Amino acid sequence: MAKRALEHVRRMRGGAQAHLLRCDDGAYYVTKFQNNPQHIRILANEMLCAGLAQALGLPVARAEVVEVEANLVEGTSELRLQRGGKWEKCLPGFHFGSRFPGSPAQTLVYDLLPDERLGDVENLKDFAGMLLFDQWSCNTNGRQVIFVAHAPPRRGYRVLMIDQGFCLNAGEWSFPDSPLRGLYHRHRVYGDVRGWESFEPWLTRLEGLAPAVLDRAAASLPPEWYDADTGALDRLLEQLDRRRRRLRELISAAKNSSRQPFPNWR
Repeated sequence: MAKRALEHVRRMRGGAQAHLLRCDDGAYYVTKFQNNPQHIRILANEMLCAGLAQALGLPVARAEVVEVEANLVEGTSELRLQRGGKWEKCLPGFHFGSRFPGSPAQTLVYDLLPDERLGDVENLKDFAGMLLFDQWSCNTNGRQVIFVAHAPPRRGYRVLMIDQGFCLNAGEWSFPDSPLRGLYHRHRVYGDVRGWESFEPWLTRLEGLAPAVLDRAAASLPPEWYDADTGALDRLLEQLDRRRRRLRELISAAKNSSRQPFPNWR
């Protein structure tokens, strides 16, 4: 069931020009609209890949369909997007929502942490698993994350992987492979990668992923997010299923690239 948007909170940074909305379940969602300036399939990519990443045990933000009614758009001047140098209203309807981890007024969230604080991230090893996912899904953007501070008296942070819109080569739904796909720009997060064991348990889970998991994730997509082109969606799922056999090849290419992201691999 879709979450109904009740209140606009603020505009978010980024090329999709998302907005933070409060919904009827009391939670807040970073919402990407169907008429975003990137591509409507960005929404499908976000929902599909969030579901698949969750099935693999990766720390992605919770994904939901967010319903934005026409009266909220008409009554909120901030609900607009810039396309082709012109402003236009956000469309009413069903859109993609990435759940914000708590209350924006109380939860401390950081886009970046200094190198000396990365050791305080409790799930830093999940970066290796997410790189595996990004290579599999051909994320043509660098890996985007947020660091969520624990509420006192706990100390430290937990990383959440966000923004899967450019997986599947954004609106193209193709797989132009590159050794650098999905790498986080600060390679220090891969310091604990010492061999294939560092990609477990995600490597075993992904190599053994049942096709039914792909089908269930795809079933959550509103048809308007991919123009109801079921043939294109079926072909996409078939390609993802076949690509599971290439995971070690893809990671080996990243390892041997000029960027050398795994300095401690032995």
